[in-house]
Amino acid sequence: MIKVDNLVKNYGDFHLNVSLAIPDGVVTGIIGKNGAGKSTIIKAILGLIKPDEGHVTVNGIESYKLTGPEKASLGVALSDSGFSSYLDVQDVICILKKMYPAFDEEFFRSNCVSHGLSLDKKIKDYSTGMRAKLRVLVAISHRAQLLIMDEPTSGLDVEARNEILDLLRQYLTDNERCSILLTSHISSDLESLCDDIYLLHDGKIVLHEDTDTILSNYALLKANEDTYARLDKNYILSTKKESFGYVCFTNEKQFYAENYPEIVIENGRIDDLILMMTGGN
Repeated sequence: MIKVDNLVKNYGDFHLNVSLAIPDGVVTGIIGKNGAGKSTIIKAILGLIKPDEGHVTVNGIESYKLTGPEKASLGVALSDSGFSSYLDVQDVICILKKMYPAFDEEFFRSNCVSHGLSLDKKIKDYSTGMRAKLRVLVAISHRAQLLIMDEPTSGLDVEARNEILDLLRQYLTDNERCSILLTSHISSDLESLCDDIYLLHDGKIVLHEDTDTILSNYALLKANEDTYARLDKNYILSTKKESFGYVCFTNEKQFYAENYPEIVIENGRIDDLILMMTGGN
């Protein structure tokens, strides 16, 4: 549904150059530090910026050429809801009716009520978590099959983040062909929701892998100087020097477990992936 082919975008000293694809029925996460380029990719997909080079297509159409109705078929949740904080949900409903021909008012109202969003309360009086839920509910209000979400849980506490993720899980359960592109720098959000993950660093994709593969095959190896010296390094993705020797990041945990019984092996998590692939050698 989304194809990013050699997208190049330059901002002063920052250079983005990436390729990725989001097929039907898949939840894809783009993770990376602040400033890595995640929001730039989202803006390019939404046609808010035009690539300096390359192509970004949504359902086969160049993103910056998407018409109003074609854009309305997407479900989008950005850091700003786009609605004045002095509106209440009743006002938002009136706007959504005009924005989305497929807007499902009953579905939207029932979701607002079940998630504790007062229909008569102004958005400015909502908590940060309530505003985040409203952004997601607006994105799914017209039963979109392609959701694009930029940092939907940023700045939320654990409880509010879980509510957002549960909301998305339920929507996926009810809409099996739905695809989601999700950016975040909160690894635990992605581990439980995404089918695959792209790691972005300094405007480039440094790793793309299935989430299950990361959690099952990736690991941290802790080795002293002697063990590291004779270590087969064919499957080492990144290395970091420590006081005791070295920490190595690998995607072949079983190989090292079978051949180096003396080595300390810790299961890799997405946080480890970020730290080692963007901070190691």
